[in-house]
Order: sequence, then structure tokens, then C-alpha cells
Amino acid sequence: MDPVGLQLGNKNLWSCLVRLLTKDPEWLNAKMKFFLPNTDLDSRNETLDPEQRVILQLNKLHVQGSDTWQSFIHCVCMQLEVPLDLEVLLLSTFGCDDGFTSQLGAEGKSQPESQLHHGLKRPHQSCGSSPRRKQCKKQQLELAKKYLQLLRTSAQQRYRSQIPGSGQPHAFHQVYVPPILRRATASLDTPEGAVMGDLKVEDGADVSISDLFNTRVNKGPRVTVLLGKAGMGKTTLAHRLCQKWAEGHLNCFQALFLFEFRQLNLITRFLTPSELLFDLYLSPESDHDTVFQYLEKNADQVLLIFDGLDEALQPMGPDGPGPVLTLFSHLCNGTLLPGCRVMATSRPGKLPACLPAEAAMVHMLGFDGPRVEEYVNHFFSAQPSREGALVELQTNGRLRSLCAVPALCQVACLCLHHLLPDHAPGQSVALLPTMTQLYMQMVLALSPPGHLPTSSLLDLGEVALRGLETGKVIFYAKDIAPPLIAFGATHSLLTSFCVPTGPGHQQTGYAFTHLSLQEFLAALHLMASPKVNKDTLTQYVTLHSRWVQRTKARLGLSDHLPTFLAGLASCTCRPFLSHLAQGNEDCVGAKQAAVVQVLKKLATRKLTGPKVVELCHCVDETQEPELASLTAQSLPYQLPFHNFPLTCTDLATLTNILEHREAPIHLDFDGCPLEPHCPEALVGCGQIENLSFRSRKCGDTFAEALSRSLPTMGRLQMLGLAGSKITARGISHLVKALPLCPQLKEVSFRDNQLSDQVVLNIVEVLPHLPRLRKLDLSSNSICVSTLLCLARVAVTCPTVRMLQAREADLIFLLSPPTETTAELQRAPDLQESDGQRKGAQSRSLTLRLQKCQLQVHDAEALIALLQEGPHLEEVDLSGNQLEDEGCRLMAEAASQLHIARKLDLSDNGLSVAGVHCVLRAVSACWTLAELHISLQHKTVIFMFAQEPEEQKGPQERAAFLDSLMLQMPSELPLSSRRMRLTHCGLQAKHLEQLCKALGGSCHLGHLHLDFSGNALGDEGAARLAQLLPGLGALQSLNLSENGLSLDAVLGLVQCFSTLQWLFRLDISFESQHILLRGDKTSRDMWATGSLPDFPAAAEFLGFRQRCIPRSLCLSECPLEPPSLTRLCATLKDCPGPLELQLSCEFLSDQSLETLLDCLPQLPQLSLLQLSQTGLSPKSPFLLANTLSLCPRVKKVDLRSLHHATLHFRSNQEEEGMCCGRFTGCSLSQEHVESFCWLLSKCKDLSQVDLSANLLGDSGLRCLLECLPQVPISGLLDLSHNSVSQESALYLVETLPSCPRVREASVNLGSEQSFRIHFSREDQAGKTLRLSECSFRPEHVSRLATGLSQSLQLTELTLTQCCLGQKQLAILLSLVGRPAGLFSLRDSTRHTEKLSFPRLEACALGFKKKRKKERKKERKKVSEDTELRTKIN
Repeated sequence: MDPVGLQLGNKNLWSCLVRLLTKDPEWLNAKMKFFLPNTDLDSRNETLDPEQRVILQLNKLHVQGSDTWQSFIHCVCMQLEVPLDLEVLLLSTFGCDDGFTSQLGAEGKSQPESQLHHGLKRPHQSCGSSPRRKQCKKQQLELAKKYLQLLRTSAQQRYRSQIPGSGQPHAFHQVYVPPILRRATASLDTPEGAVMGDLKVEDGADVSISDLFNTRVNKGPRVTVLLGKAGMGKTTLAHRLCQKWAEGHLNCFQALFLFEFRQLNLITRFLTPSELLFDLYLSPESDHDTVFQYLEKNADQVLLIFDGLDEALQPMGPDGPGPVLTLFSHLCNGTLLPGCRVMATSRPGKLPACLPAEAAMVHMLGFDGPRVEEYVNHFFSAQPSREGALVELQTNGRLRSLCAVPALCQVACLCLHHLLPDHAPGQSVALLPTMTQLYMQMVLALSPPGHLPTSSLLDLGEVALRGLETGKVIFYAKDIAPPLIAFGATHSLLTSFCVPTGPGHQQTGYAFTHLSLQEFLAALHLMASPKVNKDTLTQYVTLHSRWVQRTKARLGLSDHLPTFLAGLASCTCRPFLSHLAQGNEDCVGAKQAAVVQVLKKLATRKLTGPKVVELCHCVDETQEPELASLTAQSLPYQLPFHNFPLTCTDLATLTNILEHREAPIHLDFDGCPLEPHCPEALVGCGQIENLSFRSRKCGDTFAEALSRSLPTMGRLQMLGLAGSKITARGISHLVKALPLCPQLKEVSFRDNQLSDQVVLNIVEVLPHLPRLRKLDLSSNSICVSTLLCLARVAVTCPTVRMLQAREADLIFLLSPPTETTAELQRAPDLQESDGQRKGAQSRSLTLRLQKCQLQVHDAEALIALLQEGPHLEEVDLSGNQLEDEGCRLMAEAASQLHIARKLDLSDNGLSVAGVHCVLRAVSACWTLAELHISLQHKTVIFMFAQEPEEQKGPQERAAFLDSLMLQMPSELPLSSRRMRLTHCGLQAKHLEQLCKALGGSCHLGHLHLDFSGNALGDEGAARLAQLLPGLGALQSLNLSENGLSLDAVLGLVQCFSTLQWLFRLDISFESQHILLRGDKTSRDMWATGSLPDFPAAAEFLGFRQRCIPRSLCLSECPLEPPSLTRLCATLKDCPGPLELQLSCEFLSDQSLETLLDCLPQLPQLSLLQLSQTGLSPKSPFLLANTLSLCPRVKKVDLRSLHHATLHFRSNQEEEGMCCGRFTGCSLSQEHVESFCWLLSKCKDLSQVDLSANLLGDSGLRCLLECLPQVPISGLLDLSHNSVSQESALYLVETLPSCPRVREASVNLGSEQSFRIHFSREDQAGKTLRLSECSFRPEHVSRLATGLSQSLQLTELTLTQCCLGQKQLAILLSLVGRPAGLFSLRDSTRHTEKLSFPRLEACALGFKKKRKKERKKERKKVSEDTELRTKIN
């Protein structure tokens, strides 16, 4: 018996255990591999007999400690057929702490704590501490080769065929099918041109392991990051690479090391590369430095694989990343082991910043249909249930979509292996509908038949939940009770591995076989454990966003926990949960209801795209139709998904939810990494109205899958596939599918790098899409010949209404044919005329080929094409290379092409010589409305009007003319043509040729000419003035910005005499704005011969020419006397009436006198206006003098010495009254006498306005003294002249000397008015109104004196003049007037009308006190006091 057996003190029990295990050595090897992962089982034990080998293995297990030994004993009792009495002895003796003796004797105590498993090499203590041995190169090479062989042998032993667990198929551990691998984005090439992970395959094709690495270049850091969601097989692929290397398939690498970040995260000290390779992986037998030097020298043949980069912990402190991540960063950047290959696996999310920019990103996208079938065939190989499993997958769409995740595919196969022998075909639909129930069936399949270990499951679930909450995925024996370890090992729920804790120290760690399994067991604990109430449970029902957060350094471990909780809330799971809860069905039901209630609240919220997907997974897992309907109806009409990965399972789940929606929905996938077969998940989704994809991940396989889905979407109206790498093969599938979608209204293939032939193949489907309105083929780099072919399609296809091509843009707009109810209900006799007018009612095409490198020969081909086509709304050929000849050809063809609106030939290299050719070419085009050519701005635009209608009958035409005679001039119909030749560098030498070219356009209607921005100069202006009569009646002529001098500008005034059509000349000299305009209401219908035979029309035209004034506006011009003299001399022969508007900064007195002296020479002048022109203080006197010097002046208006206007009578008018307005002219007392003298020379002044001046009291007094000399017969306005009560009193005193004054009003308040009204003859009665004069008591006597002298004054009104009753009485007592009627009204106080006796009593009331009468009078007070006195 061995020493351990003796120390255990139970010989019979030990012997029984050895005999029992000797019967099943394979099982014991499997358990040794589980509890001692790095143990070498065969290297030194092959020579021993079976019993000795079992004893040796038991010794190894026993020295690991009580936890390991007890867990092993529990596994023996659970899995092997142990007699009941022996099981009781084993559990009571070895399966508890009391049975594990601590008295191991001297042998046990002599073993050091750092004792390693048998078969493992003891790592060196420090790679750099021992002195470097001087060995020859041959010896160093032998040592390195020996280590490399040891490394390969160790990997071979590690990946030997594993022993399946109880009830598991042999293929459970052996099946491997490579998932879909796709390169994420183009990496930044290194200077040497190497790209890590350059996949030379199309999307969806198998990728061999060797394709992951490009070893042509051996310089620089080369890094590959393998991205995949949980369950995609990242860890499996990492181990597969290691296994393939051990088998000799990756010959490009001499050494391969595999590390897991979940283990490396436990290292707290900084490591050197040699410590990483030798202390934590495999140590050389000797001379570590020599081996490391060899690896460093041949680093380009070393591959380091790091699994679980997303689990790399980053400390929150300021010291930077952790020790392991720091080492990983140096390896990636080439500062350590430069040239080595580094591969890391990670879930999608935030990656460490240490990854180099040239790192290649490769996505793992799971399984497609063929891969699922391949996996099932391998799993069920040589089993009768293989065909049944394949049938179940083909008939169960939900299960097939779940199997797109490799981990779930393995679980599904295990469940089918368990279910198929005992269930009828087709039962998987009911038993495996969701991921949660898939895991539930897996637990049942791994459990003993008829026995579900409820307590062990709940306890293990509690361990799983505690790990998720603390971020723990690795557990030690102290974290899990030995019976639970045994339970997990027995049912393949736990895996084990060695965790290096330091040099020479290792410890066995345990983890759940997959993270999702840990989440499922945690969900079981939350739903079934009595320790968890429903309030605590609902805190775990949350939605996790897949978008990367900048502050989130590590992805969460509980991403699927809410999904499992939702799945367990299904009614189907209630019996299973009730069994786990030991029959407490009410508690389970309450928890399930609480989870559903939380999901209902989340369904009504506004969520981001990632959370919508998570919610759909949760809702789909519940299998609650009411909840699914609520979620589907709550989704927005526009549902975007931007920049996060999506799988087939995600889209299948979304489709399941949308089946419960009635309204249409728009799905937009922008920048989302999609699996190639994702569109297959959308088959039959009739709710999708708009579907768009934009991602470089979409290729031919994606397009092929999409083509199979499109015909099944009955509501689809918009399809977008942009920014993909689709080729002709993928497009061919889509082209075949599009005609099967007649309801499509918009299709977009933008930015897909399509070839010319592919684009032509796409447009061939246009006739087969009757409702299509838009086809977008932009950003696909087509050639000119293909563009012309597309133009032919636009011309020939009856539904195309616009083709727009501009650099990268290429868009077809279509108008589907529609029949209105009115068209269907028309009378039969009108249908025949429809056929005759079919051409007029046909479609109108807009063609925009901008910046397409079209040349002259292309223009010829285009013209020939368009002449055969429909009516054209617009043709835009701007930005091409047509030059003069091409522009001429297009201009000549314009009249034949029937363009309705616009022809744009801008930016085509047109020259000055080409301008003449273009003008001649369009001279005969009747429909041309405007031509704008600007060589400086590269503008050449033709605008067209609708073609003229057919001539009307005689009666209709006569009625039309009668209606014209009744219209106002501004209401006459318009017909004109605009020719704008701006900024073309035209000079005087070009004018004659231009006018010849324009001559043909003049007879087509009134012509607007614009020569602005050229270089005509004075010579050109003079030459043009000579040529203008030959152009006929123009509507306007713009000569702005042509560098004209003042002489040339004034020379243009002669055009008033030579051009009958010229009615307005606007000149702004400094800004060089010069515009000659005709009568705005004159139209071409009066000049083109349409009305010459009608005397009424001719008479009407002559009347208009006589009535419409001609206007000359000259501004920003230095108006010196010589210039004014010349101007007036030029205007002398101008037909009238004439309006002259002048404006300059300042007009001197001499210039004003010159201008006024010339007025008699201009009998046709009706208006002279000086606006915004500074005038001197003498100007009022000069202008006032014109009232007497020029009898034709009827009004002078001068305001603020900046605006002056003179209105003249026509020659036919008789001389009459005149008026003058001189406001704000700073007139004061010193100006009054001379000003009044000038006014006195006028025969009849109807009105004089001197308001807003500076007269003051003294000036007004002087003016009132001069009034008798001024022949005013109307109003004299002296308001706002800063007067006081003195002026009011002097007005009262002056009234007797002014017999023609009939009324005067003064308001000294805020109104500040002072107005005197005159009559032609003496007035017998005068009215005086004084308001707000604020008279004081000392003014009463003076006022009374004035009133006594004004015998003609019959009415006096005092308003708020501060005169009380006492002052009024005094005033009346002092007024001495002869017999007559005098009315005084005081609006300040309110008293009753009084008769003369009572007024006399009121005046004498101060002498006699009559208290009773005064009291009686005060009761009758009112607002208005009127005292009337009749003097006998």
C-alpha cells in the first residue's frame, strides 16, 4: 500500500477506491485533466501497471489540498457506479473536512508549498539573474531547438482528444467548423507595405488559418485583432490556432504562445517578456537567457496570442495602464520583441489605445446556413439521429437563426441529441423556441434522467451571480464548495485550468464553460431562489447599449442576463422554475409578471438603436404576444441603426417583433458591421417600407441574400445600398430581384464602385418598375460613353423626367404614369382630340450633365439624340469642355429641341469671339426669353418662354383688343427678351459686330440689353449711342461698370432726343451705375406689328408717349456750373414732360444759380429734384426767388437744406397760385425782411411753410410786421420756431393791421404750432385760438388791450392758458369794445353760459358779496365755460 493510503488510515477504503478507478482509467484521466490542467498523463506512466498508475494519480490529487480532494470524491460518487455502502464511506471519510487528515507524516510535510504537478517543468526563478554562460553558437542553437520541441510537445499533449462527459456525444469536444471571418476596415499600410490580417477572400467565404497572417515582410509590429460577439468562437479559434501549430500546419512560426487576459489580470507586478514566456507559459530546462535571445533574434517567427482583450483591466489611478496591459502595449508597438506577431481576440467595444494604427481588424460573424449544416453533420456523424437533426433545423426557423451563433449551435446540437430519441419529429419548435429555453433544455440534457439537482443548480447560480456582480470570471477552490465543483465538473458546467501566480507558483482555477452559461445560471438563481425578491430582481432587467462609451474601459459581463431573465419570464418556463423553487409557483409567477411589467415600461420609451435591439431580444424571449405588439407599435417610424455590429440573430429577432406591427417602418443601417447573410433574416417582413444599408462590409454574398429577401417585402418602397464593395456578381442578383418588387418608388446604389456595364444593367430595369420615382447611381465613376448611353435611356424610357449627372452624382427622377378621375370621365367626343394633342401633352425631360468632360463630338451626338426625344424642360451642360464650337452647336439647336425653360452652357470655355456666334445662333429663336453670358464668371445661360399659342379668331382678337383699351397701363401683358452680356471684356471694337448679331433679336420683341461690367469706355459709349437707333425699340440698356467719364455720361443724355423708346435714364457716376429704360408698361405687342392696323391702338400709343414723363436721374456726380449748363443745353431738345433728379454731396450757390437760370430754357420740365444734396444757407433765398422769376414754378419745397423739389406747370396750364415750403432751413430774425421781400414779389402765394426754423420771438415779431406786404391767400405755418407767450401776445396786437387774416391758432405746448390762415379779401370776423400759452397775471392787461383794438375779432378760445375765473373777470372788465357780438370760450374751466347782467355781476362781485348767488352758480359748473356778452 502507498504511503498516502497508510496515512489515510483506512486500508480497505483506499483499496476499494483504487480498484474502482482501475476499471475506468479514461474517466480518471479526464478528471485529472480537469483538476490538474497542466498534468502530463503519459510522459512517465506508460511503464506502470494500471493500479500503480491510479495510485500515482490519486497521490497527485491528494497533495493539492482538501478542496480539490473533496471535489474529486464527490465526482466519483456522482458519475461512477459506486455501491451505496462504499459511497457512504467515501463521502463520510474523504468528502468532508474531518475526513481529510492533516497528519500526512514527514513525507507530506517535506513537500514544499510550491510543489508543481508531475510532468511540469519547474520554472526558473529569474531569467536575468543567472550569469550568462559562454557557449558556442551550436550549443545555443541546440538549446533553443530543444525548447521549441518541448513547446510543441506540450501543446500536442494539451490538445489531445478529450474525454466526453457522461451522456455527451464524442463529437461534443471535437467538432470544429470555422466561422465566417471578414476583414473590418482597410488598415494603414506600414512603410514596407505589409498589412496584417489581409484576407484575400470575398465576404462569407471560408478563410483558412494561414490567411490570417501575411509573413512576406519581417519588419515592424504586426498586430491582428479578432473581433466577435460573445459565443462567436474567439477563444475556440485561438486554441485551434495553437493546436494547428502543434500539428505542424503553421510552419511560418517556430514558437506560439497563448495567454488569456482573464488569467493575466491576476498578475499585479510588472513583467519582462522572458518572465511572460517562461514563468507564465513554459520554462526551458536550462539557460533561459540563451533561449530568449534566440526568440528575440527570430521574433518574426514568434506568434503571441492574447485571448479576451476586452477583459483587460485598466486601473483607475493616475499611474497608467496595468502591468500586463503595459507589456501588451510594448509588444504591439515593437519596443519589446520587435517583429513578433501579435494576435488578440476581443468583443466589439472600446479597445485599448495601445493598438497601433496599422493593426488589422478581423470580424468573426458566426455561422451561415451551410456552416450550421456542416457542424450538425460533424456533431451527429455516424449517428442515426443526424438526419432528424437536419430536418429539425430546416423546419424550425427560430432554431436555425439561433444556430448562427456557434456557441448556441453547440448547445442546440446537444439538446437535439438528447431530445430526438425520445420525442417525435418537429418537437424542437415547441421545446427550443428561444435561447433561454435552449439553455434550459441543455441543463436538463446534462442532468441525470428523471433527476434535476435543484439545490446544486441554485447554489451554482448564486456563485455565478456573485461573479457577475464583482466582475469575476475565474474562481478558486475557496470560492466554490467542493460539492458544487464536482457538480459542475460532472455536468460540464465548469472548466479548470492552471493560473500562474508567480515564479514557480500555480493554482487551479475554475470558470464556467462560457460566459453566457454563467449569465443563465445567475438568471436561474434570481428567478427561482427564495433569497431574491421581485424588487431585487427588477433591478437586473436593464438594457445595455452596444455603443462604445469613452469612459467605459471594459465591457460588462452581464450583457445577456436581462435576456435570460426575460426568457425565464415565459409561461413555458414556469414548470421548470417552479420545480427549482420547490413548488413555490406563486413566487415564480410574481417574479415573471414583474419582469414583463418592466419590459412594458421600457417598450414605451424612446431608445437608441442598440437598446432597441436588446429590447427586441428580451421581448422575443418572453413569447408574450401582447408585449410584442406593444413594443412593435411603440417603435418610431424612422428607426436608425448606426455604427454598432448586428448579427443574423439580431435581425431575425427584430423581424419577429415587427410581425406584430400594423404601420409601416423605415429601417436605416448606417455603418453597422453586418453578417453577409443578415438580409435573409428579413424574409417576409411586410412592415418594412424603407430599407437602406450603408457599409463597406456589404459585398456580393450580402447582395445575393438581399435579393432573396426583397420580393417577400410587400410594402417596400425605398431600397438603399450605399458605400458597399458589391461587384457585378452581386448586382446581377439584385437586378433579377428588382422587377419582382413593382411597388418600389426609390432605389439607391450610391458609392458602390460599380463598373460601366453594371450601371447599364441596372438602368435596364427602369421599364419594369412602374412606380419608381428615383434611381440614384451616384459615386460610381462612369465614363462619358456610358453617360451618353444613360442619356439615351432617359430619352427613350417614357417614365424618366430627369437625368442629373454632376461629377460623382448620377440620379434618375421618374414620373410614373397616372390616370385621374377627370380624364376617365371625359366625353367620348373629346377623346379624339386627345390623340391629336398627344405631343403637346407628352412628358417633359430635364437633362443635367454637369462637369462630365463632354466635348464637341459629344455635343453633336447629344443633339442628335435629343432631337428624337420628348420636349425638354431643362438642359444643363455646364462645367464641360464644349468651347466655342460646342456652344454654337447647342445654341443653334435650341430652337429645334423645344426647351421649355433653361439651357445652361456655363463653364465650357466660351471666348469673346464665341459670344458673337452664340448671339447669331439664337437670333431666330422665338422662345428665347433671356440670355446671360458672363465670361468672367463663366456663365452662359439661356432662358426660354413657352411657345406662343395659335392665332385666335377675329372675334376673339377684337374682344381682346377692347379689353386692352379698358386696362390700366400697368396691367398690359408682358413680352420681352433679355440679353445680358456682362463681364465679358467687351470693348468698342466689338460693338458693331455685336449689334449686327443682336439685330435679329430686336424684331422678336422689346429687348433688354445688359452690357455691364465690360470695358467699353467713352469710345464705346459714343459708338453705342450711334448704333442704338438701329436696334429698334429696347426695353432697357445697362451700361454700368464700363469706365465712363463724366463727359461720356452727359453725352448719353442726348439719347433722350434720338431714342423714342427711352423714358428713364439712371446714372450713378461714382458707382458707375448707368441704366437706360423704356416705358415699363410698353410691351412688344405694340411694336411687333400685332396692332398697327387699328387706329384706336395707334392713337392710344401716341397718347401714352405724350403723357408718360421722361426721367433723368443723375447722382453721385460733381455738378459744377459748366456741367449743369451742358446738361440743360442737351435737355433743351428733349421731348417732354421731363423729370430731372439730381444728387451730389454738395451743390454750391453758383451751381444752384446756374441751374435755376437755365429753367426758362426747359419748357418741358415738370419736376426738378435735388435729393440728398447739401445746400448752402443762401439756397432758400435763391429758391424763393424762382417763385417770381419763373412763372411756371408752382411749388418750391426745401427741407433741411438737403432736399429740394420744384414742381412746374405745363405749357398748357394757366398761371395760378404757387406755394413755398422752407422747413428746417435755419432761418432767423436777420433773414426775415429779405425773405419777405422776395415773397412779396410773387403775385399769388397760396401757402408758405416756415416751420422748424430759428425765428424765435424776435423773428416772428419781425415777420408779423412784414405780413401786410406778402400776398398770401392761404396758410402761413410758423410752427416749431421756439416762440413764447410774447409771440402770442404780439399776434393779438398785430391782428388789427392784417385785415385779410381770418383765423389764427397758437399752441405753445408739446404741439408747438403757430398757424395763420388768410383770405383773398378782408375778413369781417376773425377767430383766435390760444392753447397752453401759460399766461401770467401781468399778461392780462396786455391781452385785454389787444382784444380791445381788434375790432374784427369775434371769437376767442383759450385752452389751458392758466387763467382762472378771477383773471377772466379782470380780462373782461378791461376789454373795451364798441357795440357788437364777442364770444370768449375757456376750455380749462367748466361753467354755465352766462348772460351779460350776470357776467357784469361776476365782474363786480368783488365789490358786493352775494353768497347765496355764488353758491347757486357753483352747482352748475361744467367742463366748458362760455361767456357771451352783448354790448348795447
